[in-house]
Amino acid sequence: MLNRRKFTTAATIAAAGFFAAATVTPALADYPERPITLIVPWGAGGGTDATGRMIAGLLEDELGKPVTVVNRTGGSGVVGHSAIANAKPDGYTIGVATVEIGMMHWAGLTELTGEDYTPIALYNFDPAGLIVSADSEWETAEDVVAAVKANPGKHKASGTGQGGIWHLALAGMLADAGAAPDAAPWVPSKGAAPALQELAAGGVDIVTPSVVEGAALIEAGKAKALAVMSDERLGAFADVPTLKEATGSDWTMAAWRGIAGPKGMPEEATEKLTAALEKVWKSDEFQDFMKGRGFGLVWKPGDEFAQWMKDSDASLGSVMKAVGLAK
Repeated sequence: MLNRRKFTTAATIAAAGFFAAATVTPALADYPERPITLIVPWGAGGGTDATGRMIAGLLEDELGKPVTVVNRTGGSGVVGHSAIANAKPDGYTIGVATVEIGMMHWAGLTELTGEDYTPIALYNFDPAGLIVSADSEWETAEDVVAAVKANPGKHKASGTGQGGIWHLALAGMLADAGAAPDAAPWVPSKGAAPALQELAAGGVDIVTPSVVEGAALIEAGKAKALAVMSDERLGAFADVPTLKEATGSDWTMAAWRGIAGPKGMPEEATEKLTAALEKVWKSDEFQDFMKGRGFGLVWKPGDEFAQWMKDSDASLGSVMKAVGLAK
């Protein structure tokens, strides 16, 4: 009787396990069962918003569920990145994580780092540009640097929030040229788009977002790009010299964008999102969109993206300390 009871108990447990698995597995396999929210930490009209909305539209086709874009701006990126990190980790709220996640904690704005997220995939990498208004008397990057050094505090600049990637781009450029990192006072903005609008309106003299983000204004004849802060010229903007070509400076700085969710997301949801995003990234529509607008393309899934964030964090921290932006 004892052996029979043991057998009966074991069989009951095994059966319960089978039915539990049968109940759970279809639910995981059916992800997503409802709409997904994609948080963009920067304002409408900028590069992060543009690429995020393109991804959302194509991701809808891959997953068969609506992907709604929500712009959560403010705090130099802290508001949106916090919204991603603090969301329920069920795979239904994800977002565009940007290079600022490796900067904000160095600036004392938040304690968040890349380790507070589930990395899904890195998809973009863009160097900073040096952009001025079309009617500016400056014709070269050397003209800008010389004017700022000769008149500290006179020429205002913008591109993102205080301590953001485009602020760091300018501060590093000036420091490398022998000027004070704050020689051109920084006017904080909620992203590249409002900064570029301020440039067109005459409120600032210099903006340093990616040349891609300034393309529309440049094509409209309201702005001109004098340099790109990268090792090589950009294919879509081949006539814009590198900063080294323009001034002899080796200073480079770039932004990156990737898709991430809150820490602790189910592995099944993460894997399905990564697979879907890879199809989106490789699609002709996405490739044509990115290349046509000059956005840099890079693909790093999961663990590779996690390592990228870790390396970026360390590098940015060193630069921010060097130019006095770390706290």
